[in-house]
Amino acid sequence: MTEAILRAEQIEKWYGPTPALRDVSLQVDPGEIVAVTGPSGCGKSTLLHCLSGILRPERGRVWFQEREISAAGEAERSRLRRTVFGVLFQFGQVVPELTGIENVTLPLQLGGLRYREAARRAQDLLDRLAVGDLADKRPGEMSGGQQQRVALARALVTEPQVLFADEPTGALDSLAGEQVMVELVRLARQHGTTVLVVTHNAQVAAYADREITLRDGRVDSDGRVDSDGRFHGGGRVLAREEAR
Repeated sequence: MTEAILRAEQIEKWYGPTPALRDVSLQVDPGEIVAVTGPSGCGKSTLLHCLSGILRPERGRVWFQEREISAAGEAERSRLRRTVFGVLFQFGQVVPELTGIENVTLPLQLGGLRYREAARRAQDLLDRLAVGDLADKRPGEMSGGQQQRVALARALVTEPQVLFADEPTGALDSLAGEQVMVELVRLARQHGTTVLVVTHNAQVAAYADREITLRDGRVDSDGRVDSDGRFHGGGRVLAREEAR
């Protein structure tokens, strides 16, 4: 049996008196692409932030392999996000004062890599994402889809073990969103990267191997494979070959 790369055990998160997550338990296996879906306000982004160490749950535990990241300090959790985790936000959040290549090299340089090598790796990834000609452009000179590809390059340039993507196509039109998802899945498959993508878009969720559905801060369905070898999740049943 494959050991989970990410595991949450009965986690709860509150914002004041309002519960965002209630008794959530789940696990994600290495190399899986998992979509987290559900209606607005159901706790999808909060779950992703707890799993990636951006937030700490009030109760319960979050594990990355054998490390309990929910008990780690801010410095350790930040280090994980610079090295073994990649994070892609809905609006990319590229640094407006930096060029495309400077945005992508940023996590590598924070990790101590020399600029020349960081720039080589960044340019290679930008080229693979078909935005290599934007290396010297600033975000204000890019379209939304181009900015999101630069943000995807930045999230992947450290070759993370886990990529967390929060509504990665939410600010894009359908064509640009599809292009971003195709590249995200292709690169994840090539590198064996585990992906958690938060989305309310059924077309985005269709790229995943499995779908975890949240409702009112709880797991409504975790899409685990049944004994018949079929995925059951989010009100949909997908044969294994269809899910991939």
